Amino acid sequence: MYSRSTNVGIPTLQGSSSASALNKKRPWRVLIADDDHEVHAVTKLTLADIVIEGRGIEFLSTYSAKETIETLRQEQDIAVVLLDVVMESEDAGLRAVKTIRKVLYNEKIRIVLRTGQPGYAPEEHVITNYDINDYTTKSEFTRNKLLTTVVTALRSYQQICTIEQNRLGLEKIIGAAANLMERNSLVTFSEGVVTQLASLLGMKPEGLLCVGSHNRNAESMLVLGAAGDYAHSIQQPLASINNERVEQAINACQQQKVHLLLPDAHVYYIGSKDIEAVAYLDTSRLLEEFDQQMLEIFLANIAIGFENVSLFEELRTAAYRDVLTGLPNRTEFSRLLQLSFDANEDKIFAICDVSHFSDVNETLGQDIGNQLLNKIGERFRACFSAEVTVARIGADVFGLIGSRDELTPERISGICREPYKVEDDRIPVLMMAGLTQRYNAKSGLDILKQCYLALKAAKQHKLTGYAYFHPSMEAETARRLDLVRRLRNDFRANKLQVWYQPQVELTTLRVVGFEALLRWPQDDGSFITPSEFIPLAEYSGLIVEIGAWVLEEACRTLQSLSELCGEKVRMAVNVSIPQFRNVDFPRQVARVLKQYHLPSERLELEITESIVMDDPTTVIEILNTLQRQGIGIAIDDFGVGFSSLNYVQSLPINKLKIDRDFVKNSVTESGAIIIETITRMGQRLGLITIAEGIETKEQLEYFRGLSVVEAQGFLFAKPLPLAELKALLKNGPYCS
Repeated sequence: MYSRSTNVGIPTLQGSSSASALNKKRPWRVLIADDDHEVHAVTKLTLADIVIEGRGIEFLSTYSAKETIETLRQEQDIAVVLLDVVMESEDAGLRAVKTIRKVLYNEKIRIVLRTGQPGYAPEEHVITNYDINDYTTKSEFTRNKLLTTVVTALRSYQQICTIEQNRLGLEKIIGAAANLMERNSLVTFSEGVVTQLASLLGMKPEGLLCVGSHNRNAESMLVLGAAGDYAHSIQQPLASINNERVEQAINACQQQKVHLLLPDAHVYYIGSKDIEAVAYLDTSRLLEEFDQQMLEIFLANIAIGFENVSLFEELRTAAYRDVLTGLPNRTEFSRLLQLSFDANEDKIFAICDVSHFSDVNETLGQDIGNQLLNKIGERFRACFSAEVTVARIGADVFGLIGSRDELTPERISGICREPYKVEDDRIPVLMMAGLTQRYNAKSGLDILKQCYLALKAAKQHKLTGYAYFHPSMEAETARRLDLVRRLRNDFRANKLQVWYQPQVELTTLRVVGFEALLRWPQDDGSFITPSEFIPLAEYSGLIVEIGAWVLEEACRTLQSLSELCGEKVRMAVNVSIPQFRNVDFPRQVARVLKQYHLPSERLELEITESIVMDDPTTVIEILNTLQRQGIGIAIDDFGVGFSSLNYVQSLPINKLKIDRDFVKNSVTESGAIIIETITRMGQRLGLITIAEGIETKEQLEYFRGLSVVEAQGFLFAKPLPLAELKALLKNGPYCS
C-alpha cells in the first residue's frame, strides 16, 4: 500500500466535490518508490515547503516495484516518480521503467532513477536504453540537487501535459469543424476550443468556464464553453455545473456588468450588441487585452453558432417531420427505408391509404379532415409498439416499418374497426394497405415501389382491403409501361386506325350515323383491345392527343361518307375524362367542325357515366357549351353503374345508349325489366334511345316493340376500316 500527505495552502471555495477543479489549485503529485523508509522521510522533509507555479506537492509512497506499478495503474495524474533501481531485486527499478512505458503506456510521467549501488546499473547504459528524466546516485542527492531535479521534472511534465492538452483540443476542433451544423459537433468544437484557450492562458481545461446568451436574453444564460469535468454542461443552464459559488460569481458579474476580481479567480464580463457573456477563469493572473479579445471572439461566435444550430434543427425538423401529425414525412420515411435496407433487417413494409378521404374534406371541411388525419396517426401509434415506424407520406397515405409478428394486415385493419370521433362527428374509415417483404429490392426506393404496387392491387381487389407484393405485380407493371411506350411510338408513327360501325334506324334499317372506334393493330396482324390500351392511354395522358386525332379523323371521314349516305348522317365520337377536363375542348370541337365544313348537328359526342360523376358541375357546364353549339350528346353504356340517374334530368343530353350487356340479357326477366325502365325513362324525358350490341333478329324485334329508335350491332355490321365500310355501304341496303 501507499501513504499520502498533502501540502496545499490554497483556500477552498464552497461547492460540490465535482467542481473542485474551479475551487483550488491541485498539488503536484510525486511518487517516492524506495524500499528504504528513511529515503521517504528525507525526501518529504526536503521538499515539504516547496511551491511551484502556485502549487504545492502531494507525496505518495511505495516500497517495491510491484507496488509502484499497481499504484500507477490506479492513479493517473502522478507527475514524477523518484524510483529506486534496487528494491526486491537488483534491477527491479529498471524493469518498472519498462512496464511504465511499454505496458502502462504512460508517456507523460517523469521518471528519476536513484541508486545507492551504481555498479549494478552503469549510468551510460541506463541513460541510453531507458526512457527516464534523470539518473543519479543517492549520495549525490543533496537538497539543492533534489530540488533542481524535481522542479525540472515537474516543469517537463507540465509542458508535456500542455502539449497533450493542445493535441486533444485540436483533435476535438478538427473532428467537429467538418460538421458544425450538428449540435453534438458544435459542443465538441466548443469543448476543444476551451481546452485550447485554457492551455494558452496557462490553466487546466476545467479552469475556464464560459457562459452567455444570444440577443442579450438574461433568462437563457447557457454554458457556451467548458471542458473536462464541466464538458457535460455545454448548452445547458448554468446551474448544471453544480457549483453554487461559481454560479453566484458569474451571476453577480452578469448583473453588475463589470469584471470581478476574486482572491483566486477572475470573472470577465463581455457585452456587445448581440451577445452578453461571462467568462470564469480559475486564475489570479490578470489577462492581457489580447487574451480578453480572444475570449470575446470565441464567446460571440459560439453563441451565434448554437443559435444557427437551433435554426438548422428547426429546418431539419420541418424537412423530415410532417407538420400536421408530427410523424416522419415521406423524405424521412424514405431514409428509414434505406437504413433498414442497408442493415438487411427482416422487416415488413406497408403503405396504407385512407379510402375516399376527399369526401371528408368536401362534406365536413378541411379542418375536420386534418383532425381525422391526426386521430389516425395517433391510433397507429397506440396500436403498435415503439419499434414500429409510423409516417405520413402523403395527403391521406401512411407508411409503416415493423417486424413480421407485429405489422400484420389484421393489426392494420384494427385501427379502422371503430369510427373516429372528431368534434361532433363519428367518421368511419376504410383503409387499403399494400405490404411487402422486400423480395429482390435493390434499395429503399425499390421497397417503396413494391408497397405501392401492392397497394394498387389491394384497391383493385377491395374485398380483403390489403395485398402483399408479388414479383408478378412488377412484371405486370413493366408490361403496362411497355405497352404505353409502344402505344406512344405507334401513334407517332401513324399506326393507329379509326374503324366505323353503322348506326341504323330500327323502323327502316337505314344508316343514320356511324360510331368512330379506335383500333391498335400489331405487326403480326393481331389487335390490342381498346379495353386494354384505352385505360393506359388515359393513365399516361396520351389520350388527349389521341382523342383530338380521332375527332379530326372522324370528321374528315364523315365528309366522304356523306357522298354515300346523304348529308344528314351523323358521326359519334367517344370522349374521355382527360379530354373533358381540358377547358379548351369545346373550342377544339368547333375548330374541327369548321375545318371540315360540317354542321354541328352532324357530330355526336359520347360520354360515359364516369365522366358525369367525375365532376358533375364542370361536366354540365361544358355540356351546356357544346349543346349551345348544336352538338349532340349521348351517354354511352347507360345504366351500368346507375350513378348518373340523379343527373339525367339536369344533363343537356340527346341520347341514351343501352349497354350491350343489357341487350344480351333482354331474354331474361330481370334484363327486360331494366331495359324497359331505361326506354320508358328516355321517352318520358324526350331522349332518343339506341340499343348497342344487337346480334339477332329476335333482339331486333324486341327493341322495335319497345319503340327504341336506333340500334347498332353485328346484325347490321361489325366495326370496319373505312375502305371495307364504303364497300359495304355501296353494295348493301343501308344507304339505298
